[in-house]
Amino acid sequence: MFRKNLVALTLASLFTFSTAIAVSASAASVDVDTLATNVEPDVIKWRHHFHQYPELSNREFKTAEYIESYLTSLGLEVQTGIAKTGVVAILDSGKPGPVVALRADMDGLPVKEQNDLPYRSEQMGEYNGNEVPVMHACGHDTHMAMLMGAAKILTDIKGQLKGKVKFIFQPAEEGAPAGETGGAEVMVKEGVLQNPDVDVIFGLHINANTDVGKVRYKPGGTMAAVDPFKIVIHGKQAHGAYPWKSVDPVVTAAQMIMSIQTIVSREIKLIDDAAVVSVGSIHGGNRSNIIPNEVELVGTIRTLNKAAREHIYEALPRKVKGIAESMGAKAELTLPLDYSYPITFNDPELTQAMLPTMQRTAGAENTLLSNPVTGAEDFSFFQEKVPGLYVWVGGKPLDVSEKDSPAHHTPEFYVDDSGMKLGVKLLTNFTLDYMEQH
Repeated sequence: MFRKNLVALTLASLFTFSTAIAVSASAASVDVDTLATNVEPDVIKWRHHFHQYPELSNREFKTAEYIESYLTSLGLEVQTGIAKTGVVAILDSGKPGPVVALRADMDGLPVKEQNDLPYRSEQMGEYNGNEVPVMHACGHDTHMAMLMGAAKILTDIKGQLKGKVKFIFQPAEEGAPAGETGGAEVMVKEGVLQNPDVDVIFGLHINANTDVGKVRYKPGGTMAAVDPFKIVIHGKQAHGAYPWKSVDPVVTAAQMIMSIQTIVSREIKLIDDAAVVSVGSIHGGNRSNIIPNEVELVGTIRTLNKAAREHIYEALPRKVKGIAESMGAKAELTLPLDYSYPITFNDPELTQAMLPTMQRTAGAENTLLSNPVTGAEDFSFFQEKVPGLYVWVGGKPLDVSEKDSPAHHTPEFYVDDSGMKLGVKLLTNFTLDYMEQH
Protein backbone atom coordinates (compact mmCIF):
# COMPACT_ATOMS: atom_id res chain seq x y z
CA MET A 1 0.00 0.00 0.00
CA PHE A 2 2.81 2.40 0.92
CA ARG A 3 4.57 1.67 -2.40
CA LYS A 4 1.36 2.37 -4.35
CA ASN A 5 0.81 5.63 -2.47
CA LEU A 6 4.41 6.67 -3.03
CA VAL A 7 4.10 5.98 -6.77
CA ALA A 8 0.82 7.91 -6.89
CA LEU A 9 2.36 10.82 -4.98
CA THR A 10 5.40 10.82 -7.26
CA LEU A 11 3.23 10.84 -10.37
CA ALA A 12 1.11 13.65 -8.92
CA SER A 13 4.24 15.65 -8.12
CA LEU A 14 5.60 15.09 -11.61
CA PHE A 15 2.28 16.20 -13.08
CA THR A 16 2.27 19.35 -10.95
CA PHE A 17 5.90 20.03 -11.85
CA SER A 18 5.28 19.49 -15.56
CA THR A 19 2.18 21.72 -15.40
CA ALA A 20 4.23 24.46 -13.76
CA ILE A 21 6.87 24.13 -16.50
CA ALA A 22 4.17 24.32 -19.18
CA VAL A 23 2.64 27.41 -17.60
CA SER A 24 6.04 29.06 -17.26
CA ALA A 25 6.86 28.23 -20.86
CA SER A 26 3.55 29.62 -22.05
CA ALA A 27 3.96 32.79 -19.99
CA ALA A 28 7.53 33.18 -21.20
CA SER A 29 6.30 33.23 -24.79
CA VAL A 30 4.46 36.47 -24.01
CA ASP A 31 6.55 39.40 -22.80
CA VAL A 32 3.91 40.81 -20.47
CA ASP A 33 6.34 43.19 -18.81
CA THR A 34 7.13 44.93 -22.10
CA LEU A 35 3.47 45.00 -23.10
CA ALA A 36 2.57 46.54 -19.72
CA THR A 37 5.33 49.11 -20.10
CA ASN A 38 4.01 50.06 -23.55
CA VAL A 39 0.43 50.54 -22.31
CA GLU A 40 1.42 52.27 -19.05
CA PRO A 41 1.20 55.86 -20.42
CA ASP A 42 -2.39 55.17 -21.52
CA VAL A 43 -3.22 53.58 -18.16
CA ILE A 44 -1.98 56.71 -16.39
CA LYS A 45 -3.95 58.92 -18.79
CA TRP A 46 -7.13 56.93 -18.16
CA ARG A 47 -6.59 57.01 -14.41
CA HIS A 48 -6.16 60.80 -14.42
CA HIS A 49 -9.37 61.20 -16.42
CA PHE A 50 -11.38 59.00 -14.08
CA HIS A 51 -9.91 60.74 -11.04
CA GLN A 52 -10.73 64.20 -12.36
CA TYR A 53 -14.29 63.27 -13.26
CA PRO A 54 -15.56 60.84 -10.60
CA GLU A 55 -19.20 59.82 -10.28
CA LEU A 56 -21.12 58.41 -7.34
CA SER A 57 -22.63 54.93 -7.01
CA ASN A 58 -25.29 54.11 -9.62
CA ARG A 59 -24.50 57.43 -11.33
CA GLU A 60 -21.43 56.36 -13.29
CA PHE A 61 -22.99 57.31 -16.65
CA LYS A 62 -20.11 59.26 -18.22
CA THR A 63 -17.59 56.84 -16.74
CA ALA A 64 -19.44 53.96 -18.41
CA GLU A 65 -19.52 55.78 -21.75
CA TYR A 66 -15.76 56.37 -21.58
CA ILE A 67 -15.07 52.71 -20.84
CA GLU A 68 -17.54 51.48 -23.47
CA SER A 69 -15.96 53.67 -26.14
CA TYR A 70 -12.49 52.27 -25.49
CA LEU A 71 -13.54 48.63 -25.27
CA THR A 72 -15.50 48.97 -28.49
CA SER A 73 -12.39 50.41 -30.17
CA LEU A 74 -10.59 47.18 -29.28
CA GLY A 75 -13.16 45.24 -31.25
CA LEU A 76 -14.67 43.59 -28.19
CA GLU A 77 -18.30 42.55 -27.77
CA VAL A 78 -19.57 45.17 -25.30
CA GLN A 79 -22.72 45.19 -23.15
CA THR A 80 -23.89 48.20 -21.17
CA GLY A 81 -26.56 49.07 -18.64
CA ILE A 82 -25.92 46.01 -16.47
CA ALA A 83 -26.89 46.77 -12.86
CA LYS A 84 -27.80 50.25 -14.13
CA THR A 85 -24.39 51.55 -15.29
CA GLY A 86 -22.16 48.48 -15.48
CA VAL A 87 -20.13 47.64 -18.58
CA VAL A 88 -19.11 44.13 -19.65
CA ALA A 89 -16.93 43.15 -22.60
CA ILE A 90 -16.08 39.70 -23.94
CA LEU A 91 -12.88 38.65 -25.66
CA ASP A 92 -13.26 35.34 -27.50
CA SER A 93 -10.03 33.63 -28.52
CA GLY A 94 -11.92 31.27 -30.82
CA LYS A 95 -10.28 28.31 -29.10
CA PRO A 96 -11.71 26.02 -26.42
CA GLY A 97 -10.84 26.86 -22.83
CA PRO A 98 -12.17 28.41 -19.63
CA VAL A 99 -14.02 31.70 -19.22
CA VAL A 100 -11.92 34.01 -17.05
CA ALA A 101 -13.59 37.09 -15.56
CA LEU A 102 -11.65 40.19 -14.49
CA ARG A 103 -13.45 42.84 -12.42
CA ALA A 104 -12.94 46.53 -11.60
CA ASP A 105 -15.25 48.83 -9.63
CA MET A 106 -16.25 52.25 -10.94
CA ASP A 107 -17.77 54.53 -8.27
CA GLY A 108 -16.36 57.45 -6.33
CA LEU A 109 -17.25 58.71 -2.85
CA PRO A 110 -18.92 61.83 -1.38
CA VAL A 111 -15.57 63.26 -0.23
CA LYS A 112 -14.03 66.69 -0.84
CA GLU A 113 -10.54 66.20 -2.27
CA GLN A 114 -7.79 68.08 -0.43
CA ASN A 115 -4.51 67.87 -2.31
CA ASP A 116 -2.71 69.75 -5.08
CA LEU A 117 -2.84 67.13 -7.83
CA PRO A 118 -3.22 68.69 -11.30
CA TYR A 119 -5.97 66.13 -11.98
CA ARG A 120 -7.78 66.54 -8.64
CA SER A 121 -11.55 66.39 -8.64
CA GLU A 122 -13.74 69.47 -8.52
CA GLN A 123 -16.89 67.49 -9.27
CA MET A 124 -20.18 67.70 -7.39
CA GLY A 125 -22.94 65.12 -7.17
CA GLU A 126 -26.14 64.28 -5.33
CA TYR A 127 -26.07 61.89 -2.40
CA ASN A 128 -29.32 61.05 -0.58
CA GLY A 129 -30.85 64.34 -1.64
CA ASN A 130 -27.86 66.56 -0.80
CA GLU A 131 -25.32 68.17 -3.12
CA VAL A 132 -21.88 66.82 -2.20
CA PRO A 133 -18.31 66.91 -3.53
CA VAL A 134 -17.18 63.71 -5.25
CA MET A 135 -13.73 62.09 -5.18
CA HIS A 136 -12.11 58.78 -6.06
CA ALA A 137 -10.96 58.38 -2.46
CA CYS A 138 -10.53 54.61 -2.59
CA GLY A 139 -8.64 54.00 -5.83
CA HIS A 140 -11.44 52.80 -8.09
CA ASP A 141 -10.05 55.13 -10.75
CA THR A 142 -6.88 53.03 -10.81
CA HIS A 143 -8.87 49.77 -10.90
CA MET A 144 -10.69 50.81 -14.06
CA ALA A 145 -7.49 52.01 -15.71
CA MET A 146 -5.63 48.80 -14.86
CA LEU A 147 -8.41 46.61 -16.24
CA MET A 148 -8.50 48.66 -19.45
CA GLY A 149 -4.75 48.14 -19.73
CA ALA A 150 -5.16 44.39 -19.28
CA ALA A 151 -7.94 44.39 -21.89
CA LYS A 152 -5.58 46.09 -24.35
CA ILE A 153 -2.80 43.54 -23.77
CA LEU A 154 -5.06 40.48 -23.86
CA THR A 155 -6.70 41.71 -27.04
CA ASP A 156 -3.30 42.24 -28.65
CA ILE A 157 -2.21 38.68 -27.74
CA LYS A 158 -5.55 37.07 -28.54
CA GLY A 159 -3.77 34.32 -30.47
CA GLN A 160 -2.05 33.17 -27.25
CA LEU A 161 -5.33 32.74 -25.36
CA LYS A 162 -7.39 29.60 -24.88
CA GLY A 163 -10.99 30.37 -24.02
CA LYS A 164 -12.74 33.65 -23.30
CA VAL A 165 -12.14 36.68 -21.09
CA LYS A 166 -15.00 38.64 -19.57
CA PHE A 167 -14.10 42.18 -18.47
CA ILE A 168 -16.52 43.37 -15.77
CA PHE A 169 -16.71 47.05 -14.86
CA GLN A 170 -18.97 47.16 -11.82
CA PRO A 171 -20.90 50.15 -10.44
CA ALA A 172 -21.86 50.91 -6.82
CA GLU A 173 -19.23 48.92 -4.93
CA GLU A 174 -19.45 51.54 -2.19
CA GLY A 175 -23.18 50.88 -1.82
CA ALA A 176 -26.22 52.08 -3.72
CA PRO A 177 -28.03 55.28 -2.67
CA ALA A 178 -30.90 55.01 -0.21
CA GLY A 179 -33.88 53.25 -1.75
CA GLU A 180 -31.85 51.72 -4.59
CA THR A 181 -30.05 48.45 -5.23
CA GLY A 182 -26.75 48.08 -7.01
CA GLY A 183 -23.28 46.64 -7.18
CA ALA A 184 -22.02 43.09 -7.59
CA GLU A 185 -25.14 41.52 -6.08
CA VAL A 186 -27.34 43.03 -8.77
CA MET A 187 -24.85 42.18 -11.53
CA VAL A 188 -24.95 38.54 -10.42
CA LYS A 189 -28.76 38.56 -10.35
CA GLU A 190 -28.79 40.01 -13.87
CA GLY A 191 -26.61 37.16 -15.14
CA VAL A 192 -23.16 38.72 -15.45
CA LEU A 193 -21.54 35.35 -14.66
CA GLN A 194 -23.49 33.63 -17.43
CA ASN A 195 -23.58 33.76 -21.22
CA PRO A 196 -20.83 32.58 -21.32
CA ASP A 197 -20.63 30.90 -17.92
CA VAL A 198 -17.66 32.18 -15.91
CA ASP A 199 -15.24 29.57 -14.50
CA VAL A 200 -13.12 31.84 -12.33
CA ILE A 201 -12.92 35.53 -11.39
CA PHE A 202 -9.97 37.74 -10.41
CA GLY A 203 -10.02 41.17 -8.81
CA LEU A 204 -7.61 43.51 -7.12
CA HIS A 205 -7.56 46.63 -4.96
CA ILE A 206 -4.86 49.28 -4.87
CA ASN A 207 -3.63 49.93 -1.34
CA ALA A 208 -2.29 53.25 -0.06
CA ASN A 209 -0.35 51.60 2.78
CA THR A 210 1.48 48.98 0.70
CA ASP A 211 4.67 49.85 -1.21
CA VAL A 212 4.50 50.21 -4.96
CA GLY A 213 5.64 46.94 -6.54
CA LYS A 214 4.27 44.65 -3.84
CA VAL A 215 1.21 42.38 -3.90
CA ARG A 216 -0.54 41.03 -0.80
CA TYR A 217 -2.77 37.97 -0.73
CA LYS A 218 -4.66 35.84 1.78
CA PRO A 219 -6.26 32.43 1.15
CA GLY A 220 -9.70 31.88 2.68
CA GLY A 221 -11.51 34.76 4.41
CA THR A 222 -9.64 37.88 3.37
CA MET A 223 -12.24 40.63 3.92
CA ALA A 224 -15.15 40.56 6.30
CA ALA A 225 -18.83 39.99 5.80
CA VAL A 226 -20.75 43.14 6.68
CA ASP A 227 -24.20 43.20 8.26
CA PRO A 228 -25.60 46.58 9.36
CA PHE A 229 -28.27 46.58 12.06
CA LYS A 230 -30.69 48.95 13.78
CA ILE A 231 -32.16 48.79 17.28
CA VAL A 232 -35.09 50.97 18.32
CA ILE A 233 -35.63 51.04 22.10
CA HIS A 234 -39.10 52.08 23.25
CA GLY A 235 -39.37 53.44 26.79
CA LYS A 236 -41.63 55.89 28.63
CA GLN A 237 -41.05 59.63 28.51
CA ALA A 238 -40.74 61.65 31.74
CA HIS A 239 -39.26 64.82 33.15
CA GLY A 240 -35.53 64.51 33.69
CA ALA A 241 -36.02 65.55 37.32
CA TYR A 242 -38.27 62.53 37.97
CA PRO A 243 -36.55 59.54 36.32
CA TRP A 244 -38.52 57.06 38.45
CA LYS A 245 -41.57 57.97 36.39
CA SER A 246 -39.84 56.90 33.19
CA VAL A 247 -38.70 53.76 31.43
CA ASP A 248 -35.41 55.26 30.38
CA PRO A 249 -34.39 54.22 26.82
CA VAL A 250 -31.12 56.17 27.14
CA VAL A 251 -29.86 54.13 30.07
CA THR A 252 -31.20 51.00 28.38
CA ALA A 253 -29.23 51.91 25.25
CA ALA A 254 -26.07 52.42 27.28
CA GLN A 255 -26.38 49.00 28.88
CA MET A 256 -27.20 47.44 25.54
CA ILE A 257 -24.13 48.93 23.83
CA MET A 258 -21.81 47.67 26.56
CA SER A 259 -23.40 44.22 26.59
CA ILE A 260 -23.18 43.90 22.80
CA GLN A 261 -19.39 44.23 23.07
CA THR A 262 -19.25 41.05 25.13
CA ILE A 263 -20.54 39.02 22.17
CA VAL A 264 -17.10 39.35 20.59
CA SER A 265 -14.96 39.58 23.74
CA ARG A 266 -16.62 36.66 25.56
CA GLU A 267 -18.47 34.51 23.03
CA ILE A 268 -16.38 34.45 19.81
CA LYS A 269 -13.27 32.28 19.61
CA LEU A 270 -10.93 35.08 18.63
CA ILE A 271 -7.88 32.85 18.20
CA ASP A 272 -9.57 31.52 15.04
CA ASP A 273 -10.87 34.71 13.43
CA ALA A 274 -11.56 38.28 14.38
CA ALA A 275 -15.04 39.78 14.57
CA VAL A 276 -16.44 43.23 15.23
CA VAL A 277 -19.77 44.56 16.49
CA SER A 278 -19.78 48.37 16.49
CA VAL A 279 -22.52 50.90 17.22
CA GLY A 280 -21.82 53.94 15.10
CA SER A 281 -24.93 56.07 15.58
CA ILE A 282 -27.16 56.97 18.55
CA HIS A 283 -30.25 59.17 18.25
CA GLY A 284 -32.70 60.03 20.99
CA GLY A 285 -34.17 63.00 22.82
CA ASN A 286 -34.01 66.73 22.23
CA ARG A 287 -33.67 68.42 25.64
CA SER A 288 -31.45 68.01 28.66
CA ASN A 289 -34.40 67.75 31.05
CA ILE A 290 -36.61 65.31 29.14
CA ILE A 291 -36.11 61.55 29.16
CA PRO A 292 -37.30 60.57 25.66
CA ASN A 293 -39.73 57.91 24.56
CA GLU A 294 -37.23 56.12 22.34
CA VAL A 295 -33.61 55.81 21.29
CA GLU A 296 -32.29 54.47 18.00
CA LEU A 297 -28.96 52.67 17.61
CA VAL A 298 -27.36 51.87 14.25
CA GLY A 299 -24.30 49.66 13.94
CA THR A 300 -22.34 47.14 11.90
CA ILE A 301 -21.22 43.54 12.27
CA ARG A 302 -18.00 42.31 10.64
CA THR A 303 -17.07 38.62 10.54
CA LEU A 304 -14.47 36.52 8.75
CA ASN A 305 -16.02 33.09 9.00
CA LYS A 306 -19.49 31.62 8.70
CA ALA A 307 -19.61 30.25 12.25
CA ALA A 308 -18.87 33.63 13.84
CA ARG A 309 -21.45 35.31 11.64
CA GLU A 310 -24.13 32.79 12.57
CA HIS A 311 -23.27 33.12 16.28
CA ILE A 312 -23.62 36.89 16.25
CA TYR A 313 -26.94 36.59 14.41
CA GLU A 314 -28.13 34.45 17.33
CA ALA A 315 -26.49 36.44 20.14
CA LEU A 316 -27.47 39.98 19.18
CA PRO A 317 -31.25 39.38 19.39
CA ARG A 318 -30.70 37.53 22.68
CA LYS A 319 -28.80 40.46 24.20
CA VAL A 320 -31.22 43.08 22.89
CA LYS A 321 -34.32 41.26 24.10
CA GLY A 322 -32.90 40.36 27.52
CA ILE A 323 -31.63 43.85 28.38
CA ALA A 324 -34.79 45.58 27.16
CA GLU A 325 -36.94 43.27 29.28
CA SER A 326 -34.73 43.75 32.34
CA MET A 327 -35.27 47.53 32.08
CA GLY A 328 -39.00 47.33 31.42
CA ALA A 329 -38.48 48.60 27.87
CA LYS A 330 -39.24 47.14 24.48
CA ALA A 331 -36.78 46.85 21.59
CA GLU A 332 -37.03 46.22 17.87
CA LEU A 333 -33.99 44.78 16.09
CA THR A 334 -33.58 44.93 12.31
CA LEU A 335 -30.78 42.65 11.09
CA PRO A 336 -29.50 43.10 8.45
CA LEU A 337 -30.67 46.68 8.09
CA ASP A 338 -30.53 47.60 4.41
CA TYR A 339 -27.78 45.55 2.78
CA SER A 340 -25.46 42.66 3.57
CA TYR A 341 -22.16 41.52 2.03
CA PRO A 342 -20.83 37.96 2.35
CA ILE A 343 -17.25 37.18 3.34
CA THR A 344 -14.69 37.94 0.63
CA PHE A 345 -13.37 34.40 0.42
CA ASN A 346 -10.35 33.53 -1.70
CA ASP A 347 -10.67 29.96 -2.92
CA PRO A 348 -7.68 28.19 -1.26
CA GLU A 349 -6.88 25.93 -4.22
CA LEU A 350 -7.09 28.82 -6.68
CA THR A 351 -4.92 30.99 -4.43
CA GLN A 352 -2.28 28.27 -4.20
CA ALA A 353 -2.37 27.72 -7.96
CA MET A 354 -1.89 31.45 -8.63
CA LEU A 355 0.83 31.98 -6.02
CA PRO A 356 3.62 31.17 -8.53
CA THR A 357 2.01 33.68 -10.90
CA MET A 358 2.14 36.41 -8.25
CA GLN A 359 5.73 35.52 -7.34
CA ARG A 360 6.85 35.52 -10.97
CA THR A 361 5.07 38.81 -11.69
CA ALA A 362 6.02 40.83 -8.60
CA GLY A 363 9.01 38.84 -7.37
CA ALA A 364 8.90 36.35 -4.50
CA GLU A 365 10.22 38.98 -2.08
CA ASN A 366 7.37 41.32 -3.05
CA THR A 367 4.59 38.72 -2.74
CA LEU A 368 3.35 38.98 0.84
CA LEU A 369 0.99 36.75 2.78
CA SER A 370 -1.44 39.16 4.40
CA ASN A 371 -3.63 39.18 7.47
CA PRO A 372 -7.39 39.46 6.87
CA VAL A 373 -9.06 42.84 7.25
CA THR A 374 -12.46 43.75 8.67
CA GLY A 375 -13.29 46.01 5.76
CA ALA A 376 -15.81 44.58 3.29
CA GLU A 377 -15.97 44.14 -0.49
CA ASP A 378 -18.95 43.17 -2.62
CA PHE A 379 -16.58 41.17 -4.86
CA SER A 380 -17.74 38.51 -2.40
CA PHE A 381 -21.02 38.11 -4.32
CA PHE A 382 -19.05 36.88 -7.34
CA GLN A 383 -17.04 34.52 -5.13
CA GLU A 384 -20.25 32.96 -3.80
CA LYS A 385 -20.95 31.68 -7.32
CA VAL A 386 -17.51 30.89 -8.79
CA PRO A 387 -13.98 30.46 -7.40
CA GLY A 388 -12.34 33.85 -7.03
CA LEU A 389 -9.09 35.49 -5.99
CA TYR A 390 -8.88 39.06 -4.70
CA VAL A 391 -5.48 40.65 -3.98
CA TRP A 392 -4.05 44.00 -2.89
CA VAL A 393 -1.59 45.91 -5.07
CA GLY A 394 0.76 48.48 -3.60
CA GLY A 395 0.17 52.15 -4.34
CA LYS A 396 2.30 53.86 -1.68
CA PRO A 397 5.36 55.74 -2.96
CA LEU A 398 8.57 54.22 -1.62
CA ASP A 399 9.72 57.56 -0.17
CA VAL A 400 6.58 57.88 2.00
CA SER A 401 6.32 56.04 5.31
CA GLU A 402 3.26 53.94 6.04
CA LYS A 403 2.23 56.18 8.95
CA ASP A 404 2.35 59.25 6.67
CA SER A 405 0.35 57.67 3.85
CA PRO A 406 -3.23 59.04 3.76
CA ALA A 407 -5.89 56.45 4.45
CA HIS A 408 -8.59 55.29 2.07
CA HIS A 409 -11.88 57.24 2.16
CA THR A 410 -10.15 60.44 3.33
CA PRO A 411 -9.81 63.82 1.55
CA GLU A 412 -6.01 63.42 1.37
CA PHE A 413 -6.08 59.91 -0.13
CA TYR A 414 -3.32 59.34 -2.66
CA VAL A 415 -1.82 56.42 -4.57
CA ASP A 416 1.04 56.68 -7.03
CA ASP A 417 0.57 56.09 -10.76
CA SER A 418 3.60 53.79 -10.81
CA GLY A 419 1.74 51.17 -8.80
CA MET A 420 -0.66 50.41 -11.62
CA LYS A 421 1.79 48.60 -13.90
CA LEU A 422 1.95 45.66 -11.49
CA GLY A 423 -1.84 45.48 -11.41
CA VAL A 424 -2.00 45.34 -15.20
CA LYS A 425 0.59 42.56 -15.25
CA LEU A 426 -1.18 40.55 -12.55
CA LEU A 427 -4.55 40.67 -14.31
CA THR A 428 -2.89 39.62 -17.55
CA ASN A 429 -0.80 36.81 -16.05
CA PHE A 430 -3.67 35.48 -13.95
CA THR A 431 -5.60 35.08 -17.20
CA LEU A 432 -2.77 33.51 -19.18
CA ASP A 433 -1.73 31.08 -16.46
CA TYR A 434 -5.25 30.00 -15.54
CA MET A 435 -6.02 29.32 -19.19
CA GLU A 436 -2.85 27.28 -19.54
CA GLN A 437 -3.63 25.28 -16.41
CA HIS A 438 -7.19 24.53 -17.52
